[in-house]
Amino acid sequence: MLIHLEKVAVGLAIAWFNLPATQAAPLDDARLQAATTDQANWLTYGRDYANQRFSPLQQINRETVVQLAPRWIYQTGTSSTLQATPLVVDGIIYLSMPFNHVAAIDAVTGRELWRYEHKRKTAKMCCGPANRGVAVGYGKVFIGTVDARLIALDAKTGKMVWDIALTTDLGPTETTEQLAGDKALRGQVASGGTGVGVNMAPIVFNGKVIVGITGVGYGLHLDSDRPNAPLGAVVGFAGSFGRPGFYAAYDAATVRRVWQFDTIAQSGWEGTFRTATADGVPLHRDIALEKRELPKYPDAAKHGGGSAWTTPAFDAQSGTLFVGTGNPSPQMDDTSRPGDNLYSVSLVALDAETGKLKWHYQQVPHDLWGYDVASAPVLFDLPTDKGTVPVVGQASKLGWFYVHDRRSGELIFKSEAFVPQINLFATPTREGVRVAPGAVGGANWTPVAYNPNSGLVYVGAAHMPLKYSVREIPATADKPALHYSTMEPLAEPTWGTLSAISTHDKGRIVWQKKTGDPLVGGVLATAGGLVFTGEGNGYLNAFAADTGELLWQFQCGAGVNAPPVTYEVDGVQYVAVAAGGNAIFGFKQGGALVVFALPKQAK
Repeated sequence: MLIHLEKVAVGLAIAWFNLPATQAAPLDDARLQAATTDQANWLTYGRDYANQRFSPLQQINRETVVQLAPRWIYQTGTSSTLQATPLVVDGIIYLSMPFNHVAAIDAVTGRELWRYEHKRKTAKMCCGPANRGVAVGYGKVFIGTVDARLIALDAKTGKMVWDIALTTDLGPTETTEQLAGDKALRGQVASGGTGVGVNMAPIVFNGKVIVGITGVGYGLHLDSDRPNAPLGAVVGFAGSFGRPGFYAAYDAATVRRVWQFDTIAQSGWEGTFRTATADGVPLHRDIALEKRELPKYPDAAKHGGGSAWTTPAFDAQSGTLFVGTGNPSPQMDDTSRPGDNLYSVSLVALDAETGKLKWHYQQVPHDLWGYDVASAPVLFDLPTDKGTVPVVGQASKLGWFYVHDRRSGELIFKSEAFVPQINLFATPTREGVRVAPGAVGGANWTPVAYNPNSGLVYVGAAHMPLKYSVREIPATADKPALHYSTMEPLAEPTWGTLSAISTHDKGRIVWQKKTGDPLVGGVLATAGGLVFTGEGNGYLNAFAADTGELLWQFQCGAGVNAPPVTYEVDGVQYVAVAAGGNAIFGFKQGGALVVFALPKQAK
């Protein structure tokens, strides 16, 4: 369904759509690898394989942005959490919607060209109905689904080409009955956390499609008892819950699985029992106790967790994929998983052709707080005293932007903290300990933008302290004692930060803007000197890239918690963003793709 905000030449649009397909070059590996120089399109999740989310377009710039106005709005028909990056290929937008419906939309008029309605194999979902986008290539549109499937659609018609199950192990059945003895949590409703699915947008390269699964870091999500409020609590149970996560590569034509990388180490999962992070921050672990307990849990890695939240970055020159991994399982409660729990909460480099591990950097060994490496890695070249170094950066939930030599994994620097850090790595207690950032972040899944001209990386983040507790319901005559951990929001102000961080000056924050809502959506930077990002209050904002001055904003009617993109058709630059809110954060939900352009006289 379409709401027109300006008269459009429908007949011309129909004629354009019916042009022979041969007039547009096929979206093959050559075009995908050259995406950085293709200013008109947005071909992959991060615009290019480096995930820089930087566009060379500058028709919309610091001077003209004040005239930016909606050109058309596409209504998805579903009011639910929207997190997707729309892809734009030769005048067609490919948009994934909640519950994995997909639409192809005319990028000039907003007219729906085709629509795929996904029919789930199971009602069970790991992490709600949202997904973060599709991949397009080889004449197909690829999407990973909330019910753990990988589907290929014909890019011209939307007809299904193939549909495969990524795993048949969808996790244990969640229940709140075990919490009946906890008066603080009794009666709350479970909203998810144990079913296996896919949230990340896939990536395609060299004839393969890459996808990973989520929901393997076992935790029970409880709804808040307050309307339009954030998540009520997350509960982690000690025991043999969860399964290992993975990233896998499939042949895009034959559907054959080419390789699989298990995000949990098959041997040596316990690691070296680190007392501090690799960058030297104390972890306050009882190492002696963990080593004594280790023999009791010989099969702990079989339930190890490590969800795949991030769309990889791809270095075609070295043939390396860079991925992130989630928390170990069980979530928060560590009594049944002694050791470092490799390779959870890590930035990982993989051989793109074989899936073999090249290196890993574990940000948090033996994680208790849900510090998934969730924001997509970004690749860039870093000038140093010893010459230019190819690096990979990652905005962490901990509140630091890490920069590594992408050949070896060596940490070159981490930025100044871009959110408050309170009781970082404090051990949960029976009374509860206030921690910031907690599992929300810092930088959550929100992708960053990097400007290669200035060396500034733009990070959207959240300040939302959480209370971490350990609890136990005593044994009864017919039931054993129940040990578990909880993570709950606090009744105190929360907010967001948008930070411009200099990679040329060892992570110094050049400017920072505080926003009324935690930022959980994504950032776009352009050569027009602009940085775009949205807020849960419904505003899409444009800031001056060099100073952070707010230059423009528009109220989209629902939370803007998805990454904006920009593209060009027939000499006109557009900005597009999905506005659908976020149920977990209590942001107003909706179901629109809003597309902006300058008035015709301003072009």
